[in-house]
Amino acid sequence: MSLADSLVALLDEAAAVAQSADRDDLVPRLKGARDRVLDPRRRIIVVGPLKQGKSQFVNALTGFDVCSIGDDETTAVPTHVYASAVPKANLVVAEGTGMQSSVDIPMDQVIGVTPDHPAGRGRPILRLEVGVPSKLLAAGIVAIDTPGVGGHASPHSSSVLGLIPASDAVLVLSDSTTELTDPEVTFLRQVSGLCQSVAFLQTKTDVSPHWREIVAANQRHLEKAQLDVPMIPISSVLRQHAVRLQDQSLAEESGFGPLLEFIRDRVIKPADENTIRGVGLDVRATVEHLAVALDSELAALRDPNSAQSALTDLRQARERAEDLVKKTSRWQTTLGDGITDLAADIDHDLRDRLRRVTREAEEWIDDNDPADNWQRLVDWMVERVGEVVGDNFVWAHERAVWLAKQVATHFGESGAVALPKLNVGEIDGILEPVHEIGDIDDRHIGLTQKVLVGMRGSYGGVLMFGLVTTFAGLALVNPISIGAGVLLGTKAYREDRGNRLTARRNEAKAVMRRFTEDVSFQVSKESKDRLRHVQRVLRDHFAELADQSLRSLNESLRLAQEAAATASTSRTARIAQVEQKLAAVRGLQARADRLISGAVRT
Repeated sequence: MSLADSLVALLDEAAAVAQSADRDDLVPRLKGARDRVLDPRRRIIVVGPLKQGKSQFVNALTGFDVCSIGDDETTAVPTHVYASAVPKANLVVAEGTGMQSSVDIPMDQVIGVTPDHPAGRGRPILRLEVGVPSKLLAAGIVAIDTPGVGGHASPHSSSVLGLIPASDAVLVLSDSTTELTDPEVTFLRQVSGLCQSVAFLQTKTDVSPHWREIVAANQRHLEKAQLDVPMIPISSVLRQHAVRLQDQSLAEESGFGPLLEFIRDRVIKPADENTIRGVGLDVRATVEHLAVALDSELAALRDPNSAQSALTDLRQARERAEDLVKKTSRWQTTLGDGITDLAADIDHDLRDRLRRVTREAEEWIDDNDPADNWQRLVDWMVERVGEVVGDNFVWAHERAVWLAKQVATHFGESGAVALPKLNVGEIDGILEPVHEIGDIDDRHIGLTQKVLVGMRGSYGGVLMFGLVTTFAGLALVNPISIGAGVLLGTKAYREDRGNRLTARRNEAKAVMRRFTEDVSFQVSKESKDRLRHVQRVLRDHFAELADQSLRSLNESLRLAQEAAATASTSRTARIAQVEQKLAAVRGLQARADRLISGAVRT
């Protein structure tokens, strides 16, 4: 019997025992664990800047051409590649009600899927899912190819970050032709803050003769940024040739060996251990609820004289459980206050970061003519705002996890309590890009307009000094009046040029402020959505645990009261029945404890 079969058998046995005790409320948790055992999903997200070979890497990793490759940006929507007995593909589209639906498409259409694919029928396309018979993916791995991040006006950086908290591992790609840039290092730092299993892949070693020097330089960049991330040089082209030719030397040269070891040791093995431990925790939590009632009943049956004391203890325990259900309980207060404080802190952090970026942009505008370098300023602004939004998202995620631990601590002060998985990536529209920064009116004028501006300014000077000099017997237009006109015309032209520059600077500042306000408005809304999602997940999770505990104590109290009133003639038979049930429960608990402690027996 395989390990998966053993885990499923244990979960089915625990579910049967719970149903026989009329505790159907405990069964959904066990069924959820059963589904995870039978259909494990280990999400590996492939991210990186544009044109770094992400799609070709996914093709080489899975052994199938499922992602389009080319010189331009080719991945427009996230592509999820999973194991399937037969090749198949479908688009996941968003419905107007906030739900999602799936649309099957032919395999020959998976290359080059765009957000406006005809199969979507005008509905937003969230992702492309492709199933292929890959041996690597058969372990439950789902490889996710994402749109490129970074680069000119890329709208994808923040949306890609939204996928990472729900991932099991992240592979960050950068080619071997150039060293890591500051934005790439920043993005890698953000990814490391959202996921524990991160690897940096140096791609395209087959086309760069100096890739070893690039790897050494990038290693120094990572050390300077204090990023403890494994670096793996790879070549997707060599990997594909090695698979096609069955050439072991090419396979070793491709660098995929260390990568597969990383996936095995940092993804599959930890995921298996977490699954096993999760099954053990779910089974133990279930049998503990059942054991409370059986222990109470058995104690009352064996010693009716001490039943009253046991009933008193149970009533006190029930009162404590009832307090957990109330909205005034400590964990509820911690959750409500924590979400309120966290929302205010996140909003303040975002506004403070955006204000600093705006000030930097305004200082640059004050020292330069924005019309001469507008596109460079726009690119810098988009890049810096993307970093700000990413840092704010990472910080908010870390604070949300910290809050979940605080709530769990206050909820289970008498013992450990399992935390729910905070998957903010399930929220639709998370970190959507705002409108792009528009152009400004450069207000530059041509030669004719310059002459007219000078003539308008010189007209008054010629006339004024001409009239004055007529008293000296000179003509209206004379060298003195002409010189005065030239001076005043030049002055008028310079003032007009300065006014135009001031107007350009004011317009540029207004455009930048409007952009950061749009970002703040959009991101603040999405932050509140994430926090509401976190609040609901935590509230529902701990409320369910409190309800289960209360029901267990109510059942224990009822059985103990019935046992105390049981006639002596029937007590012996009932003791035997309860002991038999309790032995089965203890057996399940022992097996669960072995799973948790790592003593797994297949």
